[in-house]
Amino acid sequence: MDESNRGDNRVSTRRGNSRGPRAERGTGTEPGGGTEAQAKDVCLRLLTDRARSRAELAAKLEQKGFTPEVAERTLDRLTEVGLIDDADFAAQWARSRHLYSGRGKRAIALELRRKGVDADDAEAALEQIDSDDERERAVELVRKKLRTQPPLSTEGDRREQALERDKVVRRLVGMLARRGYAQGMAFDVVRQELAAFGAETEDLPVD
Repeated sequence: MDESNRGDNRVSTRRGNSRGPRAERGTGTEPGGGTEAQAKDVCLRLLTDRARSRAELAAKLEQKGFTPEVAERTLDRLTEVGLIDDADFAAQWARSRHLYSGRGKRAIALELRRKGVDADDAEAALEQIDSDDERERAVELVRKKLRTQPPLSTEGDRREQALERDKVVRRLVGMLARRGYAQGMAFDVVRQELAAFGAETEDLPVD
């Protein structure tokens, strides 16, 4: 065998050996998946960032190549020790999204469903937001927008005034609707706050 062939063989052997130990250990990203200890580490890192639902963690483990069996055992163990609690997660999520992001109950319910929280846990979480709380938050959002709104004209052509006001109404109602507030509540809050803002609202429909 000439020198070039022996060199190729040595390189091939070294490369083969470097792959072997890593494949045996498993990383969670290879066809063989990873160990429960590795799956637990992945979950703990994610939970350090923020609380997560069981379904979210299961999806992350699947993305990283862990087998369903390893993922299930890992998630069961974390649930047993209280590190995974969908009811508590849903309650925290609903409270935070309502208070800090101004989301209405409809939007929060959709978010919880997308995160794999079951209907009972989601419903219990949403019960902490009553209709008065939701309306108060909607009022705050509208007032914040109106603080940056130039005063509506009260002089000149009444038709032009109405068109200008209706444009503001549509924008504010749309903003609340996108945040998950019911249309009836959104329209009522906007009408009330526009009246306080000095706009003519008597000709606006009640709903």
